[in-house]
Order: sequence, then C-alpha cells, then structure tokens
Amino acid sequence: MNGSPGGAPTKFFKSDSSYSKLLRVEFRLARGRSLFSGAGVNVVLLGLTSLLTDFGSEMIMPILPLFIVSLGGAGIAVGLIAGIGDSLSSILKVFSGYWSDMVGRRKPFVTLGYVSSATAKLFFPLSTHWLHLVVLRPIERVGKGVRTAPRDALIAESIRTGFMGKGFGFHRAMDTAGAVLGSLSAFLLVWVWGLNIRTILLAAALISFTAIIPLLWVRETSPPKGKPQISSLKISLKGVPVKLKLFIFAATIFALAEFSCMFFILKVSVFLAGSGVEYVATPILFYTFFNVVYAVFAFPSGILADRFGRLTMVVIGYLLFAVTCLGFSMPGSLPVYAMLFVAYGLVYALVEGNVRAYVSELSPPGVKGTVLGAFHTSVGLAALPANILAGALWQLASPTVTFLYGAALSTLAAILAVKSAASKS
Repeated sequence: MNGSPGGAPTKFFKSDSSYSKLLRVEFRLARGRSLFSGAGVNVVLLGLTSLLTDFGSEMIMPILPLFIVSLGGAGIAVGLIAGIGDSLSSILKVFSGYWSDMVGRRKPFVTLGYVSSATAKLFFPLSTHWLHLVVLRPIERVGKGVRTAPRDALIAESIRTGFMGKGFGFHRAMDTAGAVLGSLSAFLLVWVWGLNIRTILLAAALISFTAIIPLLWVRETSPPKGKPQISSLKISLKGVPVKLKLFIFAATIFALAEFSCMFFILKVSVFLAGSGVEYVATPILFYTFFNVVYAVFAFPSGILADRFGRLTMVVIGYLLFAVTCLGFSMPGSLPVYAMLFVAYGLVYALVEGNVRAYVSELSPPGVKGTVLGAFHTSVGLAALPANILAGALWQLASPTVTFLYGAALSTLAAILAVKSAASKS
C-alpha cells in the first residue's frame, strides 16, 4: 500500500516502527482530548487559580489549630474561629450568586474574592491572641464568600451537557492538588527547615497572590437566553424543584455534622502532646495524606458520578464520614489515625465536587448562580452551630462525644438524601 489509514503515504516514514510510534503518540493525544472533552478553557484556568489559592490556604490550615492553642485557645476557640469564618463566608455566597445572575457577569466577583482573601492572609502572622484570629479569619473568608457561587456558575456554564461531573471533578482535583502542595510544604518547612509558624503563615499569604494570574485569561460565557427568572432576592428561589429543596435540607444536616478538620488535627496533636517537633509535624503529615487522597480520587469520583449518579456518590460519602468519626471517637494509634485521615480524604473526594454538580444540574436555567449561592449559604450557615457545638463538646465533655455527634448526624443526612430522590417534583 502507498497510503496510511490517516491518508499519509508510508514513504515518509523510515520504517514501520516509526509509523507505529506516531500512531501511539496520536492515540495518547486523543486520550488526553477525550479526558478533558466537555470542559472548557475556563475550567482549566479556574482550576489553576484554585490550585494556587489552596497552596497558600493549606499551608495555613494544618498549623492553624496549633497556632490557636499556642495563643491560649482551646476547643471552643477553635469552634468559634472555624464556625464564624465559614458562616460569614456563606452569608455572602447567596448575595454574590444573585448579583452575578442579575448583572450577567461572573468574573468581577471571582477576581474580587481571590484578591481580598490573599490580602487578608497577610495579617495572620501578626496575631498575638486567639481572639485576633476570631476577627482575621472571618475577614479572609469573606473573599471565599464573594467568589464561590459566581465561580461555580461560571464553571457550570463552561461545561458541555453530560460532562458536569467531570468538569467539577477536575476543578476539585486541581483545588486539592494545591492543597497537597501546601500541606506538604508546611510539613517540610517544619520538619526539615524548622521554620516557625509565623514565618510559614507569611509565606502562605505571598503564595496566595499568585492565584490571581490565571484569572487574566478567564472569559465570561454567553449569558443565558432571555432575561433572568428573578426580580428580587426574596423570590429568587421560587420554581426550584422540590427534590432540590429536600436535598439542600439533607446537605444542611450533613453540614451540621461536618465540623472543621481542625478538630481531627487536634485529636492527633493531643495524642502526641509532649513529643517535641512531632507534635507539630505529624498532624501536618496526616493532613497531607488527607489531601493526597482527595486529589487522587476527586476527578475519578466525578467520572463515576456521571455514570452511576451523583446522589449515589454523595450518600456513600456521608456514610463514610460517619464511619470516620466513629474511628476517631475510639482510642487509637498513629497507624490508625493515618488510615482515618485517608478515609477522611475519600469523603471529600466523593462529596465536594459531586454535591455542587448535583445542585447545579437540578437548578433551573438562568438562576444557577443564585441557587448555588443559596445552597452554599444554607450549608455554610450550619458551620457556626456545628463548630461551636463540636468545640463545646470537646472542651466541656470530651473529644469522643464530639466525634459521636458527627457520626450520628451524618448518618441522618444520608437517609434524608436518599429520601429526597423519591420526590416526584
């Protein structure tokens, strides 16, 4: 034959081996295109921004509870700092989502959110009392509240039909890849170079500013056809399917169970109390395990959700969180705690991307930003009572009671999520 299947004459190749190599290269490229088919350039750029943001944020997270304790705080202090920050963030999410729907633009809200968060982190190293963090962390979380709903809406509008789970899964994988780099960097800075917590906090703030760079190339998507289906925030959720409302209720119950990961870190640090540098380094290392598992399985879980259903993945995640809490409620050892952090990472891989994709799919056209904002607000407002109660149980009763509380409520959330799917409307 004088031609190849692709139309290229074989005389241009020195041997059959050369042609075979070219076919293999083309096959690998085709697989790459298939892997990211359905997800636009915006999804990749926003993924890079999330990666860099979490690089800085996750350098802070594993050392923050230890920093709080070093400043005189205890369980209730950890609960206040975690709960107020997340709840204040969530109050803004519904407004930013609503505003982005009405304005018809997402990028300005996304950019403002990332810039304000990076700026607030610069003040963390200056804290001299845990009460300072009660003010500073909520300010930092304001940026997250401004950007999250418009960003999720922009991602959803940049993904082709049928690839929602893959797109959100990719974004979460990039987000968590940055978290792995951040927590691993924090571990190395403590274990290898012996840097103090304040120096690490400053480095994390500077890294967060690099997240703004990919946003320069993000583009607005075409606005939905027709006018927005909302005229005021008060009536913005009218017309939302009953099935979606019931699921948001179930997700809110889970949010009441899902107290901050800082309590899991504290559990290990208490176990290692008085052990020197290991007291700081080991909890950070275990938190890195959590992020590695999250990063590895976030993307595949989105693909599995496209095939088997997002609600199925979410319910499995809720039940796995209950099992994880039960494990932390019992006397353990370092190998046991390491495995539990792995399970904790699987919970996030199963839940985080899929729950948002599920809400987005059930949302009426033209109000995705508003509905996602309402969802984030509902589950986020639950973070305040969840963390305050967890901290109070930790300090006034015992850590065991805190984790039993999480296990019970997450099991209830799984049951309610399953029942929400039975709704006919």
